[in-house]
Formats: sequence, structure tokens, C-alpha cells
Amino acid sequence: MVIVTTIRRDVLTLPAAQLGPDNPLPPLRLPHEVHRIDVRDRDDLPRDMARQAAYGPLHSLLPVRVRDGYGRERAPRRFETIVIENDRLTVTVLPGLGGRVASLFHKPTGRELLYRNPVFQPANFALNGAWFSGGIEWNIGATGHTTLSCAPLHAARVPAPDGGEMLRLWEWERLRDLPFQVDLWLPERSDFLYVGVRIRNPHERPVPGYWWSNTAVPEGRRVLAPAEEAWQFGHERHLRPVPVPPDPLDTPYAADYFYDLPDTRRRWIAALDPDGHGLVQTSTDVLRGRKLFVWGTGSGGRRWQEWLTEPGTGGYCEIQAGLARTQLEHVRLEPESEVTWLEAYGALEAAPVPAEAESRLGAVLPRAAVDAAHAAWKPYADTEPGETLAVGSGWGALEVLRADWKLPGTPFDESTLGEAQAPWLELLRAGSFPEPRRVRPPGETLVAPHWRDMLETAPATPLTEYHLGVAQWHSGDRAQAVRSWERGLELAPSRWPLLRCLAVADQETGNRERAAERYAEAFDDLCQERRDDGESWTAATAALARETLEALLAAGRTAEARSVWERLYPAIRARGRFRLIEARLLLAEGRPEAARAVFDEGFEVADLREGAEAIGDLWSRLGDEPLPPRHDFRMRPRT
Repeated sequence: MVIVTTIRRDVLTLPAAQLGPDNPLPPLRLPHEVHRIDVRDRDDLPRDMARQAAYGPLHSLLPVRVRDGYGRERAPRRFETIVIENDRLTVTVLPGLGGRVASLFHKPTGRELLYRNPVFQPANFALNGAWFSGGIEWNIGATGHTTLSCAPLHAARVPAPDGGEMLRLWEWERLRDLPFQVDLWLPERSDFLYVGVRIRNPHERPVPGYWWSNTAVPEGRRVLAPAEEAWQFGHERHLRPVPVPPDPLDTPYAADYFYDLPDTRRRWIAALDPDGHGLVQTSTDVLRGRKLFVWGTGSGGRRWQEWLTEPGTGGYCEIQAGLARTQLEHVRLEPESEVTWLEAYGALEAAPVPAEAESRLGAVLPRAAVDAAHAAWKPYADTEPGETLAVGSGWGALEVLRADWKLPGTPFDESTLGEAQAPWLELLRAGSFPEPRRVRPPGETLVAPHWRDMLETAPATPLTEYHLGVAQWHSGDRAQAVRSWERGLELAPSRWPLLRCLAVADQETGNRERAAERYAEAFDDLCQERRDDGESWTAATAALARETLEALLAAGRTAEARSVWERLYPAIRARGRFRLIEARLLLAEGRPEAARAVFDEGFEVADLREGAEAIGDLWSRLGDEPLPPRHDFRMRPRT
């Protein structure tokens, strides 16, 4: 009996940590990003690679907020899923978490083709913080994991090229102001999931483009691609040519291997177990790059593996596919243009050597068939969605209203506009930025040139000056941003958001003392203004206190740092991040034994950043003992 392809809603229950609220402070400084090439190395790279590595680097996370409100306490949680199924495959998608494909189950062999994380545990790997491991993720925006990693996407049914149905996912990517879509479907009796992707640049200017599809697969598999050499990139931030690694577990430290695929070769990558069973991913040629990411065999890499799931769970590596040769590059999207491609994911059985795997792939899914499927899909990319299955953000609707863009296939309906977009909608329609109806931390700031222009012509209220300063800062006009914040400060009933922005500006100019003073004043003002210990005020208190404590400690103002610490809610003090700060504060007060006791009591910094070494650095200041394994997150050779 043939089972026709179906699309249905379902629920997946996992032990899960709560995401918590976003950080309400605008990210005026770019977080430490490990995926950047040392500028001195560019002269040794191929010309096109060096050019694209230098093109369109991210200078700010604005207008996106940082997601750092999550913890590490897990409880059962129900996640809405969309399941696509035919007689060969069952595909489980998480529309509320970036459209992640959580499972790709091959029925004839009874095999899960992906690494399925048995828990949902956010960690600080996305460009804006929260990210989780496992499955297939769609990364758009800029070098790194997308800011949409833990965000909802729009989802709906759409007719498929073969007469069946597709699942369409779409959203507005805010770092680059680009709409994109991902269409997933299972042709009848197919062993492959087809994925059609489109990124559109509706602007009258070129925009840096970025895409990598990242697939987690279990460790212990041989990763194969049609290349003999690769570009290795590790946390030393050097890109160098090396032979293709024969085994993902052959390296002691976390590393990326970007395969140097010849231009004429078919684009594919596979991960096969010792018996020759596993997953293969292939695509049309536009998706040029292929990559292997490994955590390595070192203690730090193994600790990260545990951190992202739970002890006793098998590890994973990632096989990836992207628009450029390496993940360190951006490509140029021409004005009013689009780029499309088709990917296919499915089971492969072959001897785990490249020639055998490629031959078998050619037999079960010829290269010409992938090109034909892409051509057949393209006319359907503009088809308007049918039944809505999930709803994303309202930011796309706001942009479409502003510019009156026509984006067939990806409707951003006004019904999706919400509280976050409301003041910007009033600015668009009435020319003024509204004052909030109740005292609370400021909302998000839009920073694109058209919104900045509207803020400049709006009545100059303190809140307008605050948002205008953030937009000016983002554009690189930092002197004008400071002037806007200073003007707003003169009449502002709520001073702490402006003082905090001015403190960051002081830090950027090297004025450590004035930054510390302004941070201390900002925290004093926040403590007087906050109305309760609810979610929004607690998030603001934690975010500002963290920056204030770090600024005061950097300036050697230990007594003032202690005063800030004493005014924190007990629940904030108990967080791992603040336990680490407490140890620093105790050491600064000349109490190393008390600082060591913080380590002995144990803590977990939930939002520890990839590549961060703060815990190890502080431990080394407390004595000569080896770093305890539970705190060893080092991802590069020790110096």
C-alpha cells in the first residue's frame, strides 16, 4: 500500500530549560565572535575567499536583542511540531525554534539519520545567544549561528511541484533586512527530503548574504566529500590548508574543516557509520561550500558535548553546506535580486570511501535529478500559502507596510503585528514616537536608515532621543549618538537607559573611570525606578548589574561593586554568571579563600560563550591546581 505524503501538526515533549526573557539592553558592542579570520592571514588566501572574508562583516547585532535569560534547570515541556511523512521518511520540524528539523527517520531501515538531542538546552552559541544542538538548522544573516535559532518562523501548507503538499517556512531576517523561505517536501516514494531555499534582496542596494545549512550527525561516522584538501579553522583564528581529515575524532581540539571542492564536482557531503549506513546531503551548485565541524577529543570539547545535552548521551559532529567556500565569508546579493537552490537529505548505504559514496549517490539520486527538481520547484516558490500552521514575528509585516514591497509566496500579514511593533507603526503613520503608558524598560530599537530618518524628524522626546542615539550608534555616527543621549538625559524621567548607553560610549573611547561612574549612576536610577521583581524588571536589573559590576571591577572600584552586589535580588545572585562575578569581587577584595569557596560550592554559567576562557583565567589566579573538569571549556591548545 502506498502512503501519500502528509503534513500534520504534532507535539514533541522533551526535558527543557526555559528560554526566559531577552536582554532589554541594546547590544551596542558586538559580542566576542570566534569565527573571524586574523586580518594578517588574508594575504595567503585565494583572492575570491579573501575578498568575501573582508566583505560585509557584522559590526552590530542591532536591531536584534541578546537572548541570555535561559538557565539549566529542565522540566518536561511540549513543543509544537509539524510532521511531513511519506512511506519512506518521517520528518519532524520545530517551527517555533527556527524551523529546525529535529528528526529525519528512514522507515525501511528503522534508522534515525540525524543526531537527535534528547533535551532542549539553550547555550550561548548563536550570534545573539540562545542556541541548541541537534537536527538540521537553517542559518541566515552573518557568520555564525542565526539569531533565529530559538525564534518562531511562519509556516503554512503550499502546493508541491509533484501535486502533493510542501511545508513552507519563512521569516524576515533582521540583521540584513532580508526575507527568506524554506520549502520542505517529500515526493511520493522518495527516500530524500527536498528543501527549496530562496533569499530575496528587495532593496535598491547590494546586501551581504550568508547561508549555511548545519546538520548534526552522531560521532563515530566517517565524513566524506568530493575533496582531497580542506581549509582548517580553529579557535586560534587561523585559516590554513590541510589534508581532508580521515576521522572526525582525529583532532584533539574543536575545529572547522571547509572542504576545497573543485568547481566542476557535484556538491555533496555524507556521514556513514563503519557499516556504510548514514546520511547524505546534496544540492544544486549554488550551495557551494561543504564543512565538517568537530568538537575534538580534548577535555574542553567533551565538556561542551555534555553541556549541550546530558552526560551519557552520545556525541555529535556537524556536516554543513553553504553559499561560500568557507563560513567566514559573505556573498554579495545584488539589488532587487534573489538567490535560490535545492537541497536533498536522505539515507545512503555505501562503502565509507568518497568514490564509492559518490557512485552510490549518483545511482539513487542523480545530479540531473536534483537540478530538475530545482527547476520544477522554482515556479511554486511564488505560490501563496494555504493553511497557516505557525506564526512568526511581526517585523516583516512592519517592513512590508513601510516599503509596500510585493513578496509573492511569503506574505507578512498585518495581523502578525504585535506589541513590539506598535510604537514603530505609530512612528510610521503619525510621525512621532509614542511615550509608554506605564513605566518599564524601553522596547527594541530599529536602526535601518529609513527608521533613523523618521526618528530624526520626530518630536525630540527623551525616548525618541534614546532610540535615535542607538540608531546613530549603529550607523557609525557615534559622536552624534552621544549628543542625542545627552539631550535625552536632560528631561528624561527614566535616566538609566541613557546613562547606560553613555557608559558604553565611554568604554569604547577608553574612559574607564567615567564609564564606571555612569554605570553606577545608571544602576542607582534603575533600583529607584523598578516597580517589582517581575520578569521585565528582573531582566533589566540582571543585565545592567552585570555590566555595572564588570565596569566597576575593571576600574578598581571594589567598594562600589560590593554595593551593587548587595542590591541584587537573591535569585539573581544565585545565577551561575553572578556566582562567577562574586568570585572575582571576592578576589578583588583580597579574599582569595572566599573566592575559592565559590568554586568549591559549585556553579554553572548558563550563558558561557563559545571560546570564552573567563572561568579558567580566574581559576588560575586562585592557585596552581588543575582546572576542575566541570569548568574546563577550553577549545584551543593551552599556551
